[in-house]
Amino acid sequence: MRRLVIAFILLAAPPVFTQAPAARQVLVIVVDGLRPDYVTSQVMPRVSRLGQRGVVFRAHHSVFPTVTRVNGSSFVTGAYPETHGLLGNLIYMPKVNAGKALDTSVREELLAVERSGDPLLTVPTLGEVLERAGKRLMVVSSGTSGSAYLLNHAAANGVIIHPQFTKPESLAPRVLEKLGPAPPHALPNTAEHRRAVDAYIAFGLDELHPDVTFMWLSDPDSTAHAKGIGGAPAREALAAVDAEIGRAEDALRARGRLETTDIILTSDHGFSTHTGELRLEAIVKPFARPMPDGSPDIVVAESEIYFRGAPDPARVATLVAALQARPEVGAIFTKAVLPGTLSLDVARGRHPRAGDILISPNWTRHTNDAGFAGTTTQTGVAGHGAASPYDVHNVLMAAGPDFRQAATSDAPTGNVDVAPTILRLLGIDAPKTMTGRVIDEGLRAGRVPSIEPGQSFVAATADRSYTVTAHVSVVNGHRYLDDAEVTRSLPPRRPAVPR
Repeated sequence: MRRLVIAFILLAAPPVFTQAPAARQVLVIVVDGLRPDYVTSQVMPRVSRLGQRGVVFRAHHSVFPTVTRVNGSSFVTGAYPETHGLLGNLIYMPKVNAGKALDTSVREELLAVERSGDPLLTVPTLGEVLERAGKRLMVVSSGTSGSAYLLNHAAANGVIIHPQFTKPESLAPRVLEKLGPAPPHALPNTAEHRRAVDAYIAFGLDELHPDVTFMWLSDPDSTAHAKGIGGAPAREALAAVDAEIGRAEDALRARGRLETTDIILTSDHGFSTHTGELRLEAIVKPFARPMPDGSPDIVVAESEIYFRGAPDPARVATLVAALQARPEVGAIFTKAVLPGTLSLDVARGRHPRAGDILISPNWTRHTNDAGFAGTTTQTGVAGHGAASPYDVHNVLMAAGPDFRQAATSDAPTGNVDVAPTILRLLGIDAPKTMTGRVIDEGLRAGRVPSIEPGQSFVAATADRSYTVTAHVSVVNGHRYLDDAEVTRSLPPRRPAVPR
């Protein structure tokens, strides 16, 4: 009987986080894996119309590595991995597991990092900055539990509504009451998208009234990973996401809130068709030596390679030479800036947690059967993560009372610019840790930025058999990696034999 009474009180009590609607709200919609060429009036009419009534940024950039949790972290820190320290979808945290990378898609793995005493992100997040200003961030998500948690893990008053968990836990009974049980994940993931939008309407608009909401929709990413780019399943996923975005916009209009809400629609990265040649762990394995406990002394964390134990520059150089000889390997960045490699600084990845080597899969401009350009050598049907322009260049558009109308902009922008722009909209100073810029040119009272000549960073082996070039755009002193490509002028050399 006592348990029933407690349950009734939890369901009946009003949420402790309720606040009155603010004069200005911001809704950030992240459509996971949305390429710019997916957005057409035929496939995504609501998103197309949103861009037409607002401003479309035609030179937008993901952060490299072009993977979800790196970019999710950049969205909420306004910074690159060199600053926030989340370096991949897989991360190496030796205090948690010295012999294996952790999977950041799983919230429990992230909680293990926090229990170790190390911070998930090494700079303040948007939720924390808002909290100090007396405001609140809410996340509604149909993505992975890890990606949702990273968006708002640190703010004490932050809210996350996800199919697998609710933050704070005291809100969970109310979420269950209003939304019902979470549906199973599917391809396309339409039911979970609908629940995320329901959560935004029920809690964002009708109850909690957060100042900023991140709505993360997992398609087309999850469907394209399994079904490929451009086919019927991908188009179905895009149409379903488009309909849910339209439903959120309709709910704002019905409540008289559309005119006071700035909507920013973006994606975490682009997408490419995969050709399957690159198996990085298999390449690295022969170079590893056993540690005293028998585990290998090299750990591969997605695209980062870590040498454990005492520094061994000669063996790092030998492995780099072997990677340069593999045609499936693209750009190589190194901590020590070895011959024929680019500095980690070019990739904005020089952080104390960084590995000795960071690689990109090789890529081409070839088209797939559905006519979509861009391939990489990764395994699987399709995906992202490379320094390819098809993975790097993604979507950004915005509409609302503070944004220009019926406009386009060709000034380069990036996912790191979202957080400082949100703070400008709310009249809050961005912390110095936010190295992204305010997208001033998109605002009604904004100024046209100074677009500087592009830069190229080039490195080559002594015999010129491997040359890597990174192309960078520059706006008001802010750098954006456009792509990094390699050329091999001679047949691949025989890989060096590990000693």
